[in-house]
Amino acid sequence: METAGRPDNHCDDPQLSRLRIVLVEPSHPGNIGGVARAMKNMGLCRLALVNPPADWAGEQARVRATSALDVLQQAEVHDALESAIAPCSLVLGASARMRSSRWPQLPVDEAAALAFARAQEGGQVALVFGREKSGLTNGELDLCHALLHIPTNPACSSLNLAAAVQVVAWEVYQCWLGNEKPVSSTFEGAPRVSAEVMEGFYDHLFTLLEQVEFMDPKQNEHFRRRMRKLFHRAGLNQKEVDILRGIFRACQRKLGVLD
Repeated sequence: METAGRPDNHCDDPQLSRLRIVLVEPSHPGNIGGVARAMKNMGLCRLALVNPPADWAGEQARVRATSALDVLQQAEVHDALESAIAPCSLVLGASARMRSSRWPQLPVDEAAALAFARAQEGGQVALVFGREKSGLTNGELDLCHALLHIPTNPACSSLNLAAAVQVVAWEVYQCWLGNEKPVSSTFEGAPRVSAEVMEGFYDHLFTLLEQVEFMDPKQNEHFRRRMRKLFHRAGLNQKEVDILRGIFRACQRKLGVLD
């Protein structure tokens, strides 16, 4: 990879700056500070917090952040995961355990290679970490294009939040240094538009399917997940999203339900 002209402050690197770490409802300010330090160690400086504790930037966080106070102080705060990932065209969720086949799954090194490759292409990427005790909910995992998994000793499998971020950030940094692995051919894909655009697409799709009485709005959780997987695999770009939503609107006009 081309290395000439890299900034001394990695936070100014255009590739690394497209990657953000998202923490969902972290419970301990010290962990947030530890994450900030782990990120800056590896050149990542964009931190987003979803519903952090009130004292998230307090003394405990500042002590753990040490030389990464700028990362801590510039962190974005959101009240929902959807808002934190809205600009991102690739969203990878960290899971402490391998889940069922409902979501595509990648080992951490392949996930990092995929994330960095998307950032090199100019896309915004979110690496999402859940609550210290319970991780990410199924609804939050549905917002991710794939899960990343860090293999650990089964006898002591739980990683501290900052330690988990450190492992993922190190893998990304290896890619930045030029030690990339090929992006996994088993990954099912990801759209080429932002999460915000895709959520608008899914809202439109599921509304139409309710209007034609194809699905019950109170049920069909598994069907919704399958549809997300289908369109994630398709890797839709903006033109394709526009075409499909145009078809949806034509159907709604025919039904007489278009606002």
